[in-house]
Amino acid sequence: MYHIITIERRYASGGHEIGKKLAEALGYKLYDRNILLEAAQKLDIPFYKIEALEESSSGNVLLNLSKTPLGGTSGNRNLPLADQLFLEEKRIIEKAAEEGNCVIVGRASGYILREREDCLKVFIYADHEKRIQRAIEREGIKKEEAENALKKNDKRRKNFYNALTTHEWGDPKCHDLYMNAGNLGIDLCVRILMEAARG
Repeated sequence: MYHIITIERRYASGGHEIGKKLAEALGYKLYDRNILLEAAQKLDIPFYKIEALEESSSGNVLLNLSKTPLGGTSGNRNLPLADQLFLEEKRIIEKAAEEGNCVIVGRASGYILREREDCLKVFIYADHEKRIQRAIEREGIKKEEAENALKKNDKRRKNFYNALTTHEWGDPKCHDLYMNAGNLGIDLCVRILMEAARG
């Protein structure tokens, strides 16, 4: 049985919705953007500065610090603020994993918890047109805006992941399950992941 499920996802592929429904169905705690908000609050970083900080992380320093128990920022106040932010996120993710029974969406959580045998690592994607349609429906935006949102958000996620790990974002070899939510649909993805989690 998997007590931790991590979900990386392409923008507008349905990954967050899958994570939320899966957590509800399993009775697990959901960690998503709240990880980032909690980390920023702990470091007293204003919300509007978060996105720019994430995109400026130095990466290499963090890999050397990844061995520290439960990560965290203790003793690392001389690091760039972007790196402190990630280390705080890492601490929150590792603490969540220790407590167990959780679904963690994004934040390179699968990489952070890659050595845990009770962690199921999932990547959710969908084809371009289905993502565009989903972005239009969910965000209430025009097609041109949806195209820009896909490019911007995928680039941001890829840069964040690649800067902070030794893996390539979206590489199937880094995940236990690689799921096309555009073809399978949200509910079937949730059912498959429930079966995988239980057994």
